[in-house]
Amino acid sequence: MGQTQQTENCKEIDVKDIQDMYKKFVMECPSGLLFLHEFKRFFGVDPTGEASDYAENMFRAFDRNDDNTIDFLEFVAALNLVFRGDLEHKLRWSFKVYDKDGNGFVDKEELRMLDIYLYSIKKIFTDMCDPQLTADEVADRILRAVDSDGDGHINLEEFIRGAQEDPWVLNMLQLDMNPAGWVLEQRRAHF
Repeated sequence: MGQTQQTENCKEIDVKDIQDMYKKFVMECPSGLLFLHEFKRFFGVDPTGEASDYAENMFRAFDRNDDNTIDFLEFVAALNLVFRGDLEHKLRWSFKVYDKDGNGFVDKEELRMLDIYLYSIKKIFTDMCDPQLTADEVADRILRAVDSDGDGHINLEEFIRGAQEDPWVLNMLQLDMNPAGWVLEQRRAHF
């Protein structure tokens, strides 16, 4: 318990990848700023489809200065984090994705809604969990495991500690542990 775990994703973004991303970024955003609708188009996300809310959460997490745009430096910084960051930094980023309303807590509804999106997008309910679990059951189980003060919310500290100490919880949050795979998959599909 309490041991820091390392992720298996130790890839680095090479110069060619950055150049390719920059070319795509400039083509899509000549102003140098990426707005939410452009972000969805950039990654080939249907604005009304199942991936739309997840893309909005990712956009918010990439937007480090909360100006409702992503510049290229924010974009590359986020990708650098997901490719090279340690587990705690990735969990902090994950928490921001889960905390849809930005109030500093993740509640059952935020867990449940993200689980529904993730299930439909990534089919993550495999291996370590019972495929018969509903999104409500997954959210309840995560809350029981992680919400140490029992207030019905998960704060950042509980989120990080819970994921580091419980392999099942880490597995359930794993999609956010490797959003780079999703990002690159979308990028390759649209170059």
